Amino acid sequence: VSSMTVGGKNGYGTPQISQAAVEMAKTAGADHAMASTSKSRKVELTVRDGKVETVKEAVSKRVSLRIWVDGRYGSHRSNDLRIDELKSFIADGVALTRAVQPDSHRKITDPALYGDRPKVDLKLKDPAIAALTRDDRLAICMNQNQALNGTPKLISVTSSISDSSGESAMAGSNGFSGMQDRTSLWFGTEVSLQAAGDKKPEGWMWAGARHRAGTPDPTAVAKMALIRAQGMLGAKKGPSKKTVMIVDPSAGPRLIGRLLRTANGRSVSQGKSFWSKKIGKKAVSDTLSITDDPSLVRGLGSRTYDSEGITAKPLKVIESGVLRNLYIDTYYGSKLSMAPTTGGRSNLVLGLGKRDLKSILADCPDAFYVTGWLGGNADAATGDYSFGFRGFLIKDGKRAAPVSEMNITGNLLGLFSKLTELGNDPWPYSSVRAPTLVFDGVDFSGA
Repeated sequence: VSSMTVGGKNGYGTPQISQAAVEMAKTAGADHAMASTSKSRKVELTVRDGKVETVKEAVSKRVSLRIWVDGRYGSHRSNDLRIDELKSFIADGVALTRAVQPDSHRKITDPALYGDRPKVDLKLKDPAIAALTRDDRLAICMNQNQALNGTPKLISVTSSISDSSGESAMAGSNGFSGMQDRTSLWFGTEVSLQAAGDKKPEGWMWAGARHRAGTPDPTAVAKMALIRAQGMLGAKKGPSKKTVMIVDPSAGPRLIGRLLRTANGRSVSQGKSFWSKKIGKKAVSDTLSITDDPSLVRGLGSRTYDSEGITAKPLKVIESGVLRNLYIDTYYGSKLSMAPTTGGRSNLVLGLGKRDLKSILADCPDAFYVTGWLGGNADAATGDYSFGFRGFLIKDGKRAAPVSEMNITGNLLGLFSKLTELGNDPWPYSSVRAPTLVFDGVDFSGA
């Protein structure tokens, strides 16, 4: 161990470093320890109006250590993985942990939660992404930029790409060990157009996947960004009224994220969750079912274990409107006297309907069609919200005037109690697989 370095000539990697860190912690006096070691590489390139604007590359290595000693708990991180420095860092971490107040709820994860770990290959790593060259990245950005050459009213077009590859390994004094590899590739375009006065409508489109083969044609991404910008030409506030809201699949993930943001043990324990005391009760429309599924092959949120080592398994969060589970880790499980489920979400998969966005819009006499969100806030404890949006007014099944700088107000549980339909068209470029969402009786504030 004394000559160990990550990726060094002796072949030591993240699993060996994690295991060595645990042994060092035990030697320094810790009762228990869990160590997670990671190394990653991320490259970004941006082209603006046909010229390279930025190129960034970052390589990082890090060890995170959780220590339990004398009924106390401490969390420590370092990016210096040289063996002598690591020994010193861990010894200091154990000493610092001894100085904090004891907490009887801080316990290392029960090894029983490590069983039945999936052995299937989730295909989260693509060598083709790790092998991308500067010319490959530049070509993807230039193809997006050049696809919009000659567009009327075009002020500026910015195309970017971001790819990453990395590995992480975790080990624990209670017998846990595991390793996970991942890659990802994202690219997209942002467009601004000249309109009347000083208005400059903008549009964007990004797409990403674990494998390069899972990404769409870059020029199609750029053209979608342009279509979105052109759709906002002449946009203004629509009328204030209560009517149907149809949410585009690309805007759905953010709304679902707002709904489940406080569906966890920490928020409930701190009195900051509108999901408190709702397990087993109907809280939203029976149209809504959401499963947290970490087992999706090539999924953006897929994994075989979570940050505590708990084996990743599908978890029903909402079933036909009934809250079935919260995200509960070991610590808050102890505080709330609840069995741990998992500390955080993976992929959120929604139950689907039978129609796509086009069919739903065509069958709607009056609605606001939301294509994007423009900020806003929601109260964690009550769920009361006010969100800005942009999109279109729908009249007799057709897009009418584009609208922007409008707001919807209400309560999140109340809003999702008005969910009447889901599409069959989940958005593929997110860990939240949200389809078209249709809500009845939403309060819109505009002109």
